[in-house]
Formats: sequence, C-alpha cells, structure tokens
Amino acid sequence: MSNLLNTTAAATTVVITPEELLRHWQGHRSLTRRVIEAFPENEFFSYSIGGMRPFYEMVIELIDIAGPGIHGIVTNEWSRLPEGDHSVNSFAKTKKEVLHRWDEITAQINSLWPLIPPQRFQEVIKSFEQYEGPAYSSLLYFIDNEIHHRAQGYVYLRSLGIQPPFFWDREF
Repeated sequence: MSNLLNTTAAATTVVITPEELLRHWQGHRSLTRRVIEAFPENEFFSYSIGGMRPFYEMVIELIDIAGPGIHGIVTNEWSRLPEGDHSVNSFAKTKKEVLHRWDEITAQINSLWPLIPPQRFQEVIKSFEQYEGPAYSSLLYFIDNEIHHRAQGYVYLRSLGIQPPFFWDREF
C-alpha cells in the first residue's frame, strides 16, 4: 500500500509551474537572441561548417516552430511545418529583420501562454498534424530543438573567433 501512496503523491506533486516553464523557455529565447546578435551580418546568412545549414536557416526553423507551436497548443489549430528547407519561407533579408520577428514571436508566446489551462499541458495533442503526445512534450521539444541549434551557432561563432554569450546566462 505504501508504494501506491507514493505513486499517487508523486502524480499530484507539481515539479514546475506553467509560469516557471514559460520563464525557462523565455530564458532560452533570450540567450538565442544574443547568439543571433553576436553573428556578423554576412556570416549569419551564409557561414557553414561540415555541411550544416547557415545559422540563419536554423533560426528560421525555430521561428517556424515557436509561433505556430504556441498558437497550436492554445487553439488546437495546427498547420504542417514547412517541408525541407525552412529558408524558402524566409521573410528577412537582414539580421535586424530576423531579430524583429524573433521579438514578435516572444511577445506572442507571452500573450498566448496565460490562455493555456493547466490541464492542457497533460492533454494528448498532435502538434503540426504529425507529432502526437502530451502538450508539455511538444513544448519541451520546442525548447530542446532551440538548444540544439543554438549549440550549432556556438560552434560557428567560436570558429569565427567570436566569444559566444555564456550558455548559463538565460536572464531575460
């Protein structure tokens, strides 16, 4: 019986609140924004190592996921992610334009987040009409994917002789 009680208690214990999860995500977004800022203009759009995409294309992917992703979690209205090369859907010709769009998505996340009822995080969704699982799992994927691509940006910056922002500095 003791085992059952522990399982029940664990299932009702909150490990992280929705507000803390938002702060965590926005901390990552703030750090990624500083990585974008650290890139020289030309290298942001064209620099590549070992066949990886330029950082610009990775950032466009992050934008393509975060904005529609938060919208989908709130409304359950999903569109499919762009296939293949995300840069074909590019909207920006300068780093300043990319940063402006990044900031718009950040504001969108902040405005839509309070509309997520707590139980929604546990509901099974089919994000981007493809990936089925709990809503929290999709949110964690959005964050994990951003960390992955930001790390690639770190490699690029270091190879260019540029010190990237400290990875632990996620204040926003």
